[in-house]
Amino acid sequence: MQLISSVEREWKWTGIRPSQVVEDNAFGNLIVKDEDGRYWRLCPEDLYCNVIANDRNGLDALSKTQDFLEGWHMSSLVAEAKELLGPLKPGYRYCFKIPCVLGGEYGGKNLATITLVELIETSGHIARQIQNLPDGSQVRLQITE
Repeated sequence: MQLISSVEREWKWTGIRPSQVVEDNAFGNLIVKDEDGRYWRLCPEDLYCNVIANDRNGLDALSKTQDFLEGWHMSSLVAEAKELLGPLKPGYRYCFKIPCVLGGEYGGKNLATITLVELIETSGHIARQIQNLPDGSQVRLQITE
Protein backbone atom coordinates (compact mmCIF):
# COMPACT_ATOMS: atom_id res chain seq x y z
CA MET A 1 0.00 0.00 0.00
CA GLN A 2 2.89 2.37 0.71
CA LEU A 3 4.09 1.95 -2.87
CA ILE A 4 0.69 2.93 -4.30
CA SER A 5 0.63 5.94 -1.97
CA SER A 6 4.12 6.95 -3.14
CA VAL A 7 3.10 6.69 -6.81
CA GLU A 8 -0.03 8.73 -6.10
CA ARG A 9 1.80 11.42 -4.14
CA GLU A 10 4.89 11.88 -6.34
CA TRP A 11 3.58 11.04 -9.82
CA LYS A 12 -0.04 12.31 -9.77
CA TRP A 13 1.05 15.31 -11.85
CA THR A 14 1.28 12.89 -14.81
CA GLY A 15 -2.43 12.11 -14.51
CA ILE A 16 -2.00 8.64 -13.03
CA ARG A 17 -4.57 7.48 -10.49
CA PRO A 18 -2.97 4.20 -9.37
CA SER A 19 -4.99 1.29 -8.09
CA GLN A 20 -2.52 -1.61 -8.30
CA VAL A 21 1.17 -2.24 -8.95
CA VAL A 22 1.10 -5.16 -11.37
CA GLU A 23 4.84 -5.75 -11.73
CA ASP A 24 8.24 -4.24 -11.00
CA ASN A 25 11.74 -4.97 -12.19
CA ALA A 26 15.24 -4.87 -10.70
CA PHE A 27 15.61 -1.15 -11.55
CA GLY A 28 12.30 -0.19 -9.96
CA ASN A 29 10.31 0.23 -13.16
CA LEU A 30 6.66 -0.34 -12.38
CA ILE A 31 3.66 -1.43 -14.37
CA VAL A 32 0.73 0.21 -12.64
CA LYS A 33 -2.96 -0.31 -13.30
CA ASP A 34 -5.00 2.86 -12.84
CA GLU A 35 -8.57 3.39 -11.67
CA ASP A 36 -9.78 3.37 -15.29
CA GLY A 37 -8.17 0.00 -16.09
CA ARG A 38 -5.30 1.48 -18.12
CA TYR A 39 -1.70 0.37 -17.60
CA TRP A 40 1.19 2.74 -17.06
CA ARG A 41 4.94 2.24 -17.05
CA LEU A 42 6.76 4.24 -14.44
CA CYS A 43 10.44 4.42 -15.38
CA PRO A 44 12.59 5.98 -12.63
CA GLU A 45 15.86 6.00 -14.60
CA ASP A 46 14.32 7.97 -17.47
CA LEU A 47 11.97 10.00 -15.25
CA TYR A 48 8.69 9.20 -16.99
CA CYS A 49 5.31 7.67 -16.24
CA ASN A 50 3.21 6.99 -19.36
CA VAL A 51 0.20 4.93 -20.40
CA ILE A 52 1.43 1.82 -22.23
CA ALA A 53 -1.88 -0.03 -22.68
CA ASN A 54 -5.56 0.85 -22.46
CA ASP A 55 -6.59 -2.55 -21.05
CA ARG A 56 -5.26 -5.97 -20.02
CA ASN A 57 -5.39 -7.32 -23.58
CA GLY A 58 -3.20 -4.44 -24.72
CA LEU A 59 -0.73 -5.07 -21.91
CA ASP A 60 -0.61 -8.79 -22.71
CA ALA A 61 0.08 -8.05 -26.38
CA LEU A 62 2.77 -5.48 -25.52
CA SER A 63 4.39 -7.90 -23.07
CA LYS A 64 5.03 -10.35 -25.91
CA THR A 65 7.02 -7.90 -28.05
CA GLN A 66 10.79 -8.21 -28.13
CA ASP A 67 11.39 -4.46 -27.72
CA PHE A 68 9.27 -4.30 -24.59
CA LEU A 69 10.82 -7.42 -23.10
CA GLU A 70 14.38 -6.18 -23.68
CA GLY A 71 13.60 -2.80 -22.17
CA TRP A 72 11.74 -4.30 -19.25
CA HIS A 73 14.25 -6.96 -18.21
CA MET A 74 17.35 -4.77 -18.72
CA SER A 75 19.39 -7.99 -18.61
CA SER A 76 22.87 -6.67 -19.34
CA LEU A 77 22.44 -3.70 -16.98
CA VAL A 78 21.07 -5.92 -14.21
CA ALA A 79 24.05 -8.27 -14.67
CA GLU A 80 26.47 -5.33 -14.42
CA ALA A 81 24.74 -3.99 -11.32
CA LYS A 82 24.70 -7.40 -9.67
CA GLU A 83 28.41 -7.85 -10.39
CA LEU A 84 29.32 -4.41 -8.99
CA LEU A 85 26.87 -4.19 -6.10
CA GLY A 86 25.88 -7.76 -5.31
CA PRO A 87 22.40 -9.20 -5.14
CA LEU A 88 19.52 -7.00 -4.05
CA LYS A 89 18.29 -7.03 -0.47
CA PRO A 90 14.53 -7.42 -0.02
CA GLY A 91 12.72 -4.16 -0.79
CA TYR A 92 15.71 -2.67 -2.65
CA ARG A 93 16.26 -2.01 -6.35
CA TYR A 94 19.20 -0.94 -8.46
CA CYS A 95 19.24 2.68 -9.55
CA PHE A 96 21.34 5.42 -11.08
CA LYS A 97 22.82 7.94 -8.67
CA ILE A 98 22.22 10.60 -11.31
CA PRO A 99 19.36 9.84 -13.71
CA CYS A 100 20.56 9.28 -17.27
CA VAL A 101 18.32 12.06 -18.61
CA LEU A 102 20.31 14.44 -16.41
CA GLY A 103 23.63 13.24 -17.79
CA GLY A 104 24.31 10.31 -15.49
CA GLU A 105 26.33 7.42 -16.89
CA TYR A 106 24.30 4.39 -17.96
CA GLY A 107 26.10 1.97 -15.65
CA GLY A 108 29.49 1.82 -13.94
CA LYS A 109 30.09 4.15 -11.02
CA ASN A 110 26.64 5.68 -11.44
CA LEU A 111 24.96 2.48 -10.18
CA ALA A 112 23.65 2.17 -6.62
CA THR A 113 20.87 0.53 -4.63
CA ILE A 114 17.90 2.18 -2.92
CA THR A 115 14.60 1.09 -1.45
CA LEU A 116 11.87 0.82 -4.06
CA VAL A 117 9.70 3.37 -2.25
CA GLU A 118 12.56 5.91 -2.03
CA LEU A 119 13.33 5.38 -5.73
CA ILE A 120 9.72 6.00 -6.78
CA GLU A 121 9.41 9.07 -4.56
CA THR A 122 12.76 10.62 -5.49
CA SER A 123 12.38 10.05 -9.23
CA GLY A 124 8.86 11.49 -9.20
CA HIS A 125 10.02 14.55 -7.31
CA ILE A 126 12.85 15.19 -9.78
CA ALA A 127 10.71 14.43 -12.83
CA ARG A 128 8.04 16.91 -11.74
CA GLN A 129 10.63 19.66 -11.32
CA ILE A 130 12.14 19.21 -14.78
CA GLN A 131 9.00 18.26 -16.74
CA ASN A 132 8.77 21.51 -18.69
CA LEU A 133 12.47 22.06 -19.35
CA PRO A 134 13.58 21.79 -22.98
CA ASP A 135 16.15 19.11 -23.86
CA GLY A 136 19.68 20.29 -23.15
CA SER A 137 18.70 22.60 -20.30
CA GLN A 138 21.22 23.12 -17.53
CA VAL A 139 20.10 21.80 -14.14
CA ARG A 140 21.67 21.90 -10.74
CA LEU A 141 20.88 19.17 -8.24
CA GLN A 142 20.62 20.43 -4.69
CA ILE A 143 20.36 17.82 -1.97
CA THR A 144 18.52 18.91 1.18
CA GLU A 145 17.57 16.99 4.27
